[in-house]
Amino acid sequence: MAIGMGLGIKQAATNAFFPLSPLHLPFFLRHSFLPFRLHVLATDIPRSSAFSSFGTSSVNIMSWPCLLRNGYGRVQMSGRQDIIAISSWNAAPCKSRSVVAAASAETLVTKKERPSAGNSSAIEKKDSDGPDRTSWRPSIDFKWIRDNKDAMAANVINRKTAADVEKVVQLYEQSCHLRGEVDKLRAERNAVANAMKGKVEASKREELIEQGKQLKERLAGLEEQLTKISELLYFEGQRIPNTTHPSVPIGPEENAVVRKQVGVKREFTFPVKDHMELGLALDLFDFEAAAEVSGNKFYYLKNEAVLLELALINWSVAQLTRKGFVPLSTPDIVRSNVVEKCGFQPRGQNTQIYSIEGTDLCLAGTAEIPVGGLYMDQIVSNSVLPLKLVAFSHCFRTEAGAAGSATRGLYRVHQFSKVEMFIICCPEHSEAFHEELISIEEELFDSLGLHFKILDMATEDLGAPAHRKFDIEAWMPGLDRYGEISSASNCTDYQSRRLNIRYRPVSEALAVKKLPFPEWNVFQNIDPE
Repeated sequence: MAIGMGLGIKQAATNAFFPLSPLHLPFFLRHSFLPFRLHVLATDIPRSSAFSSFGTSSVNIMSWPCLLRNGYGRVQMSGRQDIIAISSWNAAPCKSRSVVAAASAETLVTKKERPSAGNSSAIEKKDSDGPDRTSWRPSIDFKWIRDNKDAMAANVINRKTAADVEKVVQLYEQSCHLRGEVDKLRAERNAVANAMKGKVEASKREELIEQGKQLKERLAGLEEQLTKISELLYFEGQRIPNTTHPSVPIGPEENAVVRKQVGVKREFTFPVKDHMELGLALDLFDFEAAAEVSGNKFYYLKNEAVLLELALINWSVAQLTRKGFVPLSTPDIVRSNVVEKCGFQPRGQNTQIYSIEGTDLCLAGTAEIPVGGLYMDQIVSNSVLPLKLVAFSHCFRTEAGAAGSATRGLYRVHQFSKVEMFIICCPEHSEAFHEELISIEEELFDSLGLHFKILDMATEDLGAPAHRKFDIEAWMPGLDRYGEISSASNCTDYQSRRLNIRYRPVSEALAVKKLPFPEWNVFQNIDPE
């Protein structure tokens, strides 16, 4: 997918048959597709605690073999020419699950200014290493959940999640009652303390002291009870999924609605080979050696496959940078509490996350986790919004429970590379940026000559943070079916609340001088051809 790599590329993309040797493979494959995952986050919070909206789109770079799927040609092997079909392959080795980071804690403590994403003073951050995991509290709107209990309960049923809305409402009402009792006792204790100031008769002072002790004991008991109720409330509250867009179809994945189709299926007059047959014949990867070194579902890329992966990374980042996205390279290791705040489960029997034993660290399963963490516990001035980021990362997933033909070869591997679009925006713009991300995906895949369809996914296929999700499925001749290559989600304020990312309206923001980086495009003077 490198830009301007040699001659004959347009012919390769348009002609039905053409001479193809292993050395020509990267030039042809660049006309296939990229796996993208999109995500948008929005929140509708009062100005005093307004949260940021995110959008992300990821490209799974290790899906380069999918590029094989949309063409065919002659390959020189063993001294003779064999006609083969360049078969399709799912760009996403693991089924994409777009999630946007939107979350927050209850309070923000002392702030300090620091540069971020091109603005040196438009973002404030907590003056510490971050909230302690035991004290972290997501800013879940329990009052709204209580006031919309029936709708939320129906939403939980439609999504088939294990959340218990009724239990959350009961715990919230208990906590409100206890908090009222605690406040009342604190007021009485303060009144007793004030009464002891100045000259007080000895008998009266003894009476006040005894009353103060009783209040202190009662208050300690209620505060302990309130702490336990609050911890249980937040535990149960985090299990409640995001709201669902009214247009989302209800039911399992099969109920997804086709929003749009692009291109047509290719017709072949000979048997189609899949990516495993083609890759092994062209010496593009080695699974056996990787299994000895790292275990099953790992692989070595070789020869043109390595060049193709690098070309895909460069091509995708270049295309998105031209569209105003700021490039990032992210850490591969993240704290487990950041993983949780992004809506993933780092612990548990069916977790997809690799945890590092003896630490609170995990291997990142998706770039959106470290990218979302970049703005954790920050207040962003909406004068710099939207923040558009494109991140390259390595991703690691356990693929617990994965089995069957859908895991053969480069499907659902344990490690792959990805390029991800990520947008932080004001709540009212979240849906518009969701549409923008999916349109970018469509543009990229269409330019690669793919036949694909865009699906409005049903409720049971939505991850907990997603308000709405569009999947893109491309036709894969090698599998004789459509396969998911990307997805785009709008997560409203679900993750920004947990990551404690908020924005400050312009009227409340400090006047800052914007640095030129967000508008600077390193590719602006490069001819794409």
